[in-house]
Amino acid sequence: MNDLQMKSLFNWALRLTVKFALFIFYRKIHLEGKEFLPRRKAVIIVANHQNALIDPLIVATQTNLKPHFLTRASAFKNPIANRLLRFIRMIPVYRVRDGKHNMDKNNETFDQSISILSQLGSILIFAEGGHSHERNIRSLKKGFTRIAFQTLERFPELDLIILPVGINYSNHSHSGADVGIWIGKEIPVKPYLHNHDQLMRVTQEALKPLVTQIPEENYHNYLQALIDRSISLSNPSQVKIALEKDHLKPVSPRHEGVLWSKKLFRLIHWPLWLLWKRIQPTIEDHVFYATFKFVIGLVGYPLMLTLILLLLPQTVGYPYVLLSILTVFSNRSRQGL
Repeated sequence: MNDLQMKSLFNWALRLTVKFALFIFYRKIHLEGKEFLPRRKAVIIVANHQNALIDPLIVATQTNLKPHFLTRASAFKNPIANRLLRFIRMIPVYRVRDGKHNMDKNNETFDQSISILSQLGSILIFAEGGHSHERNIRSLKKGFTRIAFQTLERFPELDLIILPVGINYSNHSHSGADVGIWIGKEIPVKPYLHNHDQLMRVTQEALKPLVTQIPEENYHNYLQALIDRSISLSNPSQVKIALEKDHLKPVSPRHEGVLWSKKLFRLIHWPLWLLWKRIQPTIEDHVFYATFKFVIGLVGYPLMLTLILLLLPQTVGYPYVLLSILTVFSNRSRQGL
């Protein structure tokens, strides 16, 4: 087996594992607009970015487009991380904050992206240039248009499209939440060739109905009003309709206690819960909360069950593991853990 075959096999196995783990982590993952998923075309996926590493995992496992991801270069600093991230189809993008002397390295990033597109592959770009939990579309950066136009300059006959994708969460940080992936109609690049501003504007307008939008003024009060009325924040259409109704007024935030089911879940999985509480204070950017929780579950949960079966007597170990699995699946119906 050569390196390319090994890489493809590894990515296939990893994608299946992550897809199952996401199925456990979230209550429901809904894909809207399946009919717009392209075939046999070069695709630049432009998506909003609200939930760190979870966003690319969601797109990779739910759309079958097998994209390569453009990822901030700071994640590649460690040599081991650099090798691993490139192995799972991530490509570094350098920003001014990474040092002006590194900006020329983006030429290699663009060349690699163009090569992938020329073979009818797909590239995932979070064109807002950063992530945020706020449910709104931010201004897009022109990196995706540069890649698109340079690709057509080298391969003018290529059928290259922009595919707008909205990723929406009922809760960004907690397990048991709902996720809505909304696929928009493809945007052919050729009609906008060399007109960066127009292609960015068209793409941004295409993204707006695919992403939950909450008014910036009184944002948190409107958010709480939607939650209080059980409006699905993972469904942009429902949110838009609710906000347009005259009776939906902003309300003051309220606080809820911890449900007994959450306490039971934490008690049974106390090693993972303690690990999370130890890691949580070290996470400076709260947008990474779900990412760390997901990784702890993906790696730590199978390890915990294995140790229980190895170290505890069968009369205790097997019932404990069964109870653990039952509470994990029960957690899928209770947002907020």
